[in-house]
Amino acid sequence: MAASGTPGTPRVLRAMNDRAALELLVAHGPLTRTRLGELTGLSKPTASQLLARLEAAGLVRTTGNVTGRPGPNAQLYEINPAAAHVAALAVDQEGITAAVADITGQVLGEHRVNAEATAESVRNRTGELVAEAVDGALAAAGLTRDDLRQTVIGTPGALDPHTGVLRYAPHLPGWQSRTMRDELAEVLGTPLVIENDVNLAAVAEQHHGTAQDFDDFALVWADEGVGAAIVLGGTLLRGATGGAGEIGYMPLPGAPLARGGDDSAARPDAGGGFQKLVGSPAVVELAREHGIQAPTATKALASALRTPGAGDAVLTELARRLATGLASVVAVVDPELVVLSGQVAQAGGERLRELVEAEMTGLALPRPQLRISAVEGDPILIGALQTALADARHTVFDTA
Repeated sequence: MAASGTPGTPRVLRAMNDRAALELLVAHGPLTRTRLGELTGLSKPTASQLLARLEAAGLVRTTGNVTGRPGPNAQLYEINPAAAHVAALAVDQEGITAAVADITGQVLGEHRVNAEATAESVRNRTGELVAEAVDGALAAAGLTRDDLRQTVIGTPGALDPHTGVLRYAPHLPGWQSRTMRDELAEVLGTPLVIENDVNLAAVAEQHHGTAQDFDDFALVWADEGVGAAIVLGGTLLRGATGGAGEIGYMPLPGAPLARGGDDSAARPDAGGGFQKLVGSPAVVELAREHGIQAPTATKALASALRTPGAGDAVLTELARRLATGLASVVAVVDPELVVLSGQVAQAGGERLRELVEAEMTGLALPRPQLRISAVEGDPILIGALQTALADARHTVFDTA
């Protein structure tokens, strides 16, 4: 007789059916027993047993009846939102935003902690600030840390898998500890993932944005910082040190080189490359050179869009710079789609996209589709939530 837990045994088959049913309820929302049986291929008695088992385990619950059709009203079943909760955080130079959601993905609470990352009073308080942000979101949701199953934090830069050090983020000095991930996991009491913020924006784009039907795409993020996420075969490309997609450092004509030696990725004087051409500060300076005064890239581009002549010159030059950097990415990766995201791309909108596309026309390169991000809200926070939910469901939905 096969041992319990061996593939093909009743216990494993039941667990596989349980997970399939739970994933269907996540994807489709409330379903009747009959419809769930049709989607899973299970008989009515087996579907009934499955639902009774999942209800007893606290993973599903009834949620009313289907009405308005002949015959008895059919009971509807849905994922029990209280089965698990997750936390997601987005870190930037000005502070930390946290959100808490139930296992269905419904956001229950958010909280923002403002803290300038380079301030002396902030550098040694990373754990405290993260806890404050999470606790604020939990309080808004009426929950406590004991309710959390998984936490995902999005930050600029990337954790080196060999050293545990956050590289490519010199503007976050408080996050440079080799033991930061373990320290934060202990503070929060949950499994913890620290992920590159642009990678998370790509996750959001895959699930909720313009890349939903693409397995091969590049998301180029132009904001205060500049970076890219490369998705090939549906999988994020990370690189040997987690630095795949750090195109802000990419050497380009007209930009200073990013130098600094072997530890340049962790040094504040390593600036240069593509970021110096299309990051938010560069956009503000470019607008100023053409007589458009604005304190932020968003306002500068808004002015450029409504200012004939000078505004046209700003948008044309910015498009040329973006196209120059994109050409390098496309030549190496050959993606089917390039998504422009971040503050600069969103502010420039469709007009900027058209100009970038025109600049790339005629280059001896593959011609990917070029789109502006379609994610509504903070794509980094949304991507962190999506990642946390996937991790939590992997564990919670395992009934073996």
